Amino acid sequence: MRRIWILLIAVAFVCGGLACFAIAQEAPKKSDNWLKDAADDAERFTLIEKMFGGFSGAMQIVGERYLRTYDAITDGNFDLANYHWKKIKDAIELGYLRRPARKAHADALFLNGPWRSAEEAILSKDKGKASAEAFLTARAACMTCHAAEQVAFMNDQPMFRNTAAFPER
Repeated sequence: MRRIWILLIAVAFVCGGLACFAIAQEAPKKSDNWLKDAADDAERFTLIEKMFGGFSGAMQIVGERYLRTYDAITDGNFDLANYHWKKIKDAIELGYLRRPARKAHADALFLNGPWRSAEEAILSKDKGKASAEAFLTARAACMTCHAAEQVAFMNDQPMFRNTAAFPER
């Protein structure tokens, strides 16, 4: 009986020791300081680049603001339309900061022409100018830029079908 107790106590010590060893070997928990915990600046810059993504994130923002601009023009809320329209330019410029190869088409086909014309029309607060003349021309420029960037499939979506004309009011 005494041997059984000694054996049980020995097994308990071995199991306890193994458990302590296993706990000590656990991987450290992930921190919320994902950037500070990076090994060096090179790793931090890689993480930041991943976080910002490429041009597609900028285009997602542009798409949302494009729709808000269309709605604001439809409603005659030109201050709101102007706000979103300026943010479209900012988003595109930040996008090609991350993907410089996109700059040439974005500038030539959209920002240096149709975007400026639409901005002037929106600032005029003339619904006819802002909608028919400027916004729809800018819409066509967006679609042309998509084709030039080899992503013409982007043009076949509700955003462009639903903004092909303005409702009569």
